[in-house]
Amino acid sequence: MLRTVNRVLVGIVGLVLLAVGGAVLAVGLGASPPSWWLHDSRHDVLLTTAERTRWRDEAWWWPAVIAGLALLVLLLLWWLAADLRRRRLGEVLVDTGDGAGALLRGRALEGVLAGEAGRLDGVAHAHARLTGRSDAPAAQVRLLLEPHVDPATTLNRLTTEALAHARDSAALRALPATVRMKSAKHKAERVS
Repeated sequence: MLRTVNRVLVGIVGLVLLAVGGAVLAVGLGASPPSWWLHDSRHDVLLTTAERTRWRDEAWWWPAVIAGLALLVLLLLWWLAADLRRRRLGEVLVDTGDGAGALLRGRALEGVLAGEAGRLDGVAHAHARLTGRSDAPAAQVRLLLEPHVDPATTLNRLTTEALAHARDSAALRALPATVRMKSAKHKAERVS
C-alpha cells in the first residue's frame, strides 16, 4: 500500500510542478496569460513588495510559517525513510555452529518456502516473502487454495512442514509467519 501511496503522491506533485512551471515558462516567453493567472506579463515579479511585507507585523505569522515548514520537512523525511527502507530481506544469517556463520540469499529461502507450500495438497499457488532483520526474519506467505480444501488443515501442514523445514534448514530459533489464504474461484461452465 505504501508503494501505491508513494506513486500517487509523486504523480500529483509532479503534475502540479509541471503545470505551474510550464505556465510560468509560457508567460515568461511572452504568451498571454488567462485573466485569473498570477502574472500579467513577462516583466511581472513573482511577489510584489506589498505581498512580501503584508503579514510581517502580525504576531502569529512567523510561528505559523515555521510550524508549517517544520511539518513539511517532517513529512518529507518520513516519506524518504519509508521509500528507502528495504521491504524484502536480502540475506538471512545462518548459524553454522562454529561461530563464523553464513549468509543465505533471502530470495532462495523464499523460493524454497513457496515451492514447498505450493506442493501441499489443495494449494493452487503459493507466494512467500521474507521481512525483518537478517538474524530474525519473518515470513509472509500467501496461499491460493482450491475450493474443496479445509484452510485449517492446510495451515497446520504449512506450519508443521514447510515453515518448520525452512526454520530448521536456516538454523533459526523461530520463523514467525503471517499467512493469508484465498480460495480460488472457478468460472461456471455451461453444460449442454
